Amino acid sequence: MKQQLAAAEEAGNQEEIAKYTKALNDLQSGLAEAEAGKAAAESGIEQATAGKQQATAALKQIAKAEAGLSSLDAARKELDAGQAQAQAGREELEANRSKLTDSKAQLADAKAQLDAAKTEIASNKEKLNQGQAELDAGKTKLEAGQREFDAKKAQFLAGKEQLVEAKKQLDAGEKTIKEKTAELEQGEKDVAQGLKDLESGRAELEFASRQVGASSDMRFVSEDGSTAVSQVTFKVQTDALTPDDREQIKAIAAGPQANGVEVLFSKEILQDMSQVFGASEIIGVIIAAIVLIAMLGTLVAAGLPLLLAILGVGAGVGTTMAFSSLIDMASITPALALMLGLAVGIDYALFIIHRHRSQLLGGMEVGESIARAVGTSGNAVVFAGLTVIIALAALAVPGLPFLTILGLSAAFTVFCSVILNITLLPALLSLAGNKLVSKRARKKAAAQAANPKIKESFSIRWVRMVTKIAVPVTLLVVVVLGAIALPATQMRTALPDGSAEPADSQAFQAYEQTSDKFGSGYNGPLLVLADLPAGLSERQADEMSLDVADKLRVYNGVVAAIPVTMTEDRTLAAIQVIPTDGPSSEATEALVHQLRADYAKFSEATGADIAVTGQVAAQIDVSEKVTAALVPYLSIVVGLSLILLLLVFRSVVVPLLATGGFLLSLAAAFGASVMVYQFGWFSSVFDVNVPGPLLSFLPILLTGILFGLAMDYQVFLVSAMRERFAHGEPAKEAVRSGFSMAAPVVTAAALIMISVFAGFVFSHLAMIRPLGFALAFGVLFDAFIIRMTFIPAVMHLLGDKAWYLPKWLDKILPDVDVEGSKLNEMLESGHDDSDAGFEPNQTKENAAV
Repeated sequence: MKQQLAAAEEAGNQEEIAKYTKALNDLQSGLAEAEAGKAAAESGIEQATAGKQQATAALKQIAKAEAGLSSLDAARKELDAGQAQAQAGREELEANRSKLTDSKAQLADAKAQLDAAKTEIASNKEKLNQGQAELDAGKTKLEAGQREFDAKKAQFLAGKEQLVEAKKQLDAGEKTIKEKTAELEQGEKDVAQGLKDLESGRAELEFASRQVGASSDMRFVSEDGSTAVSQVTFKVQTDALTPDDREQIKAIAAGPQANGVEVLFSKEILQDMSQVFGASEIIGVIIAAIVLIAMLGTLVAAGLPLLLAILGVGAGVGTTMAFSSLIDMASITPALALMLGLAVGIDYALFIIHRHRSQLLGGMEVGESIARAVGTSGNAVVFAGLTVIIALAALAVPGLPFLTILGLSAAFTVFCSVILNITLLPALLSLAGNKLVSKRARKKAAAQAANPKIKESFSIRWVRMVTKIAVPVTLLVVVVLGAIALPATQMRTALPDGSAEPADSQAFQAYEQTSDKFGSGYNGPLLVLADLPAGLSERQADEMSLDVADKLRVYNGVVAAIPVTMTEDRTLAAIQVIPTDGPSSEATEALVHQLRADYAKFSEATGADIAVTGQVAAQIDVSEKVTAALVPYLSIVVGLSLILLLLVFRSVVVPLLATGGFLLSLAAAFGASVMVYQFGWFSSVFDVNVPGPLLSFLPILLTGILFGLAMDYQVFLVSAMRERFAHGEPAKEAVRSGFSMAAPVVTAAALIMISVFAGFVFSHLAMIRPLGFALAFGVLFDAFIIRMTFIPAVMHLLGDKAWYLPKWLDKILPDVDVEGSKLNEMLESGHDDSDAGFEPNQTKENAAV
């Protein structure tokens, strides 16, 4: 125990020091009491022996006194006999005197007798003298007897007093003997209890040693004494902490900091999702505004998409935040809704405004242009929005509540943007009237109409080059994107930890310092729950939980395992496990799987059933469940979208081609994300401090969002080709003319999307960064490489076969007329009747320009 106490004192563990000090004091006190009891018992035995000896001496004195009394009684009897003899002599003397008196009267008469009497008297005198002598001797003897009697009496009284005193001593000795016997018996009991206490102390010592052994590897102060770590458990989920709560927690550091102590908080405490819009997101919106101004030419025209996007985001994100007090949602939920709402809100408004502006420049009246733009591009917006909404709503497929809410929130925000673009935007366009187009743009359009100049745009030159060398372009696209996609084969997913935070943030510094001073595993401990049998005593339950902890420490990759708490009924114990590696490492993931696989071994060895849980294990479970749901999710989304695209394009080939191109760009986006965030390539450019696994739900989110956006560009780009083909142009020419008509607006839309998503690459929210990167590069790959390079090249190679549709399928499919060809025919026929000076073909050509 002294060794354990010394180890605890060296570790500075006050709780363990107090425990062992008390146990040691109790043990020493028990030994001292046992020694005192033994000494008391020995003293009692000695006193009892002395008392017994005193009693024996007293008994001998009593026997001697009794013998003296017997001698005194005999002397008294002899004295009484002497007195009786003397009395008889006196009586005889009196009788002789009486005779002498009588003889005096006869003296004269019997002188003769006198002599005889003298002789007799002499004889009697001699006898009298002899009797007197005998009397004196008897008297002397009587006095001697009296003296002896008095001496014997005094001796008797003294003996009696000694006897009384001896009896008192005997009684006291007997009492002492009884007391000492009782003390001896109590001492024996104390010794027995001391031995029991000693055994109990040994058991306590052994149990305490086990407890110390269980916690010996757990450190809260670094070996060099420079750093201390503290874990905080909240009564609510960390995401539920309000900004005020976080500020109060951080205010605790003011006192230690004033004394020169540096206090760092983890990302769970510092992360505040109340602000989803940071400086980098604002920069992205500014870039999008610059693109809009360059594309549309006026502040009014450029401001409308931004206004629609902000209103859509306000409606979607505001509604989401309103339900946050009723529904538990992930911290990324409002950020994702904001990101998508801004991107699609700007893009959808741009498609309609660009069409309307082109028609105004062609001379079309404002009201008619609005109707035609909404009837054509508005249809495309609705179908494009439906693909995004389907992809986001299908996030409910994995069955994860937080992912379901995240997808529905983002889908609702996109829905708000679509509704605003087909309702509010036409009204705003009507209010803007001709102000939407600048005078400079009108003069330029009028000058070109009066004196047309053959000046091919970049989009025309690009599509001509792509279609001229369609086969090499197709192969090059497949090879390049395939090469970029190769790292995706090594993709790992997990939820981000403190290492993903900015290098200058407290969260990153806290993570790094904890790893340096204690080990990476302290940043993400595991929690093992031990299901104990019912009816155990407190000690039995504690020992069983220690058995589980002992078995846990045997595993490679486990630094420490210590029981931390237990339920009141002692049926469930929690053991905290510190792994060797960090929370997002492959080793920690393997450890979780190994512990779960050894479930039966724990039950057989300890009698307790275990379950591995905690934040790290939950993150691993979420990652695996989301990854497992990716294939069925993709199947559902692609299946529904193929049906939708089949309705839009009335072709079997185009939807399949669009989906194949999407899978290629998706794989490339995965590969690029793995390069930067997992392999650490270009990490300094994208502010990646510590490379690690990707965000666990990034693959499924990227799949859904990118698929929806890819189909958006497919709808806007290929619907223009379909429109040209429906108006009678040859299939290959329709590819070029439709591309040249839609490419500028798709380019602008893609640049806006990339700008908005890129703004989130450097977001103040570390969790959203990899998603912003993946979406930005995914849109880049899909819009510019797949939709504007791969799709035109392959469709040009296919020619009429690109629009193949079986007759039986053509009969059952409804004609949704997304490109608005029937609307154009109706409006054109109306103009032919009412305004002979208007040439529809010229309008279409100007619109194409």
